[in-house]
Amino acid sequence: MSSPNSLVLTAADGTQLHAYVARPQASGPAPGIILFQEAFGVNGHIRNVADRLAAAGYVVVAPELFHRSAEPGLEIPYAEFATLAMPHYQAITPEGLNQDIQAAYDWLQGQADVQKDKIGSIGFCLGGQVSFRANAVLPLAAAVSYYGGGTHTITDLAKDLHAPHLFFWGGLDEHISKDQVKQVVDAVDAAGKPYINTVISYADHGFNCDERPSYNKDAAAEAWALTLAFFKEKLGA
Repeated sequence: MSSPNSLVLTAADGTQLHAYVARPQASGPAPGIILFQEAFGVNGHIRNVADRLAAAGYVVVAPELFHRSAEPGLEIPYAEFATLAMPHYQAITPEGLNQDIQAAYDWLQGQADVQKDKIGSIGFCLGGQVSFRANAVLPLAAAVSYYGGGTHTITDLAKDLHAPHLFFWGGLDEHISKDQVKQVVDAVDAAGKPYINTVISYADHGFNCDERPSYNKDAAAEAWALTLAFFKEKLGA
């Protein structure tokens, strides 16, 4: 791939995964962030988030998590979750995700313009769950999860979290129940790990994405402001 915004990573199992990269305009070492996709691919929304984070001063890499079951560059329409996204969602494994997470982290560690001890993660939807996993797998300095569906199924990882974790949930979200949110928060609490838990009562699942019907402009702006403040506090930039 010839674009300066794309690269190919190699996971520990030998599979190759494409990733989108965004860098700040300023030269010199900057903190790094791994950005994890929704269940719809590294699409326009995810690339936009990467660009916004880069504009805020971070080197960002967004790996394609469905690479073992899909062709590079897969983008799934938001209305086609059950028909087009679910097969790939069901094909991912904890082992594969751990390898993809590590490959993205290793790439950041190898960049001359990245501060090696200031790496964070952020993810949306599926990626929210993966960001939680990344915080357990990697020695991160900060991690953020937006409406991370399924996170309640991996609460055994709470004891391994390395960094403070910022959670966002939509109070109107019918995909993630209040009980599931409580399971996640209780697990992190019980593990004695630092976290911020933010429930926006008037927001739905996917509230940050302006390509989805559930987009909520106010909630997106408020969550983004807190996200940037959290990253600036923990990572700098």
